[in-house]
Amino acid sequence: MSALINSTLDSREIRKRAIEAATRLVDAETGSLLLVDQETGDLFFEVALGDKGNALKEIRLSKGEGIAGSVLDSGQPVIIHDVQSDPRFFKVADEKSFFKTKSMLSVPVMTKERTIGVLEAINKKEGLFDEEDKEGLCALANQVAVAVENANLYQQLKETFHETAQALAETIEKRDPYTGGHTQRVMRYSVSIGKLMGLSGKELEDLKLAAILHDIGKIGVKDCVLLKQGRLDDDETAMMKMHTEHGTEILRYVNQLKDIIPGVRSHHEKYDGSGYPDKLKGDDIPLIARIIAVADTFDAMTTDRPYRKGLSSETAFEELRKQVWKQFDGKAVELFIRACEGKEAE
Repeated sequence: MSALINSTLDSREIRKRAIEAATRLVDAETGSLLLVDQETGDLFFEVALGDKGNALKEIRLSKGEGIAGSVLDSGQPVIIHDVQSDPRFFKVADEKSFFKTKSMLSVPVMTKERTIGVLEAINKKEGLFDEEDKEGLCALANQVAVAVENANLYQQLKETFHETAQALAETIEKRDPYTGGHTQRVMRYSVSIGKLMGLSGKELEDLKLAAILHDIGKIGVKDCVLLKQGRLDDDETAMMKMHTEHGTEILRYVNQLKDIIPGVRSHHEKYDGSGYPDKLKGDDIPLIARIIAVADTFDAMTTDRPYRKGLSSETAFEELRKQVWKQFDGKAVELFIRACEGKEAE
């Protein structure tokens, strides 16, 4: 059971597996995992098994409240054979879930530094909870604590990574005041398309990062070109087009970003092969690049520029439709328009 819990860094999956393992270990009807809100000190139901488990997610226990609160304060496990007669019992949980708690084994979930929650097994199926059950659940809780902490650290690293990517993207937007918010909009549009295309979690993650960093190469474009108040001439256009290759050069130094480089490099390729930098054609263009191309172009068309007023969404949709299977992947265009019209990319 410990191996199962520690075999993933997905925090939601860890918590779900922890409850399933706890109920199997001590032969209980159901169980719950309450975690400490580090800001308020409250306990909240992170996971509760059973048909009514979702109702419990709305419940928060103030510091020291309920049986779980007393276990959190004392750091000691408790076995209660008649929960209904225990003055500490928080009856609201049963009222919300339409479930009757009869017996309970409640143990603290502790790391070396602090108690992070309480693991509960509820209603022994046969007989009574005993010392062996308590020892087993405490051992399991120790493994849950390690797994939850590892998952939290992983999530913090992931968030820092995304924040760093966003900070890099902001360096471009700070140089060009006319593209304010462009990165965030392209990211939202791209993720909306990706979700409707049924991309996996990893693919959506790559798409999100690629969309955030799609213009990072513009940091290598001279200000006289990037900030020009008007249309670019041929030489300036050639210099601007180099941003896809500059982006590739910048990102190749970060191994964790290798999977997003195709999206950054190829988001100006066109379905008919007339794009840049590699004149890729059709499905040879990476999918994330085809998605970003639609999102990027739509935002460019609908954003005001010094030399022109942005188009309305409806007009921009029509322009996208005209370029289906020429400049753009038709499916990406169709799903993007569907997402916008359904307010899914608002």
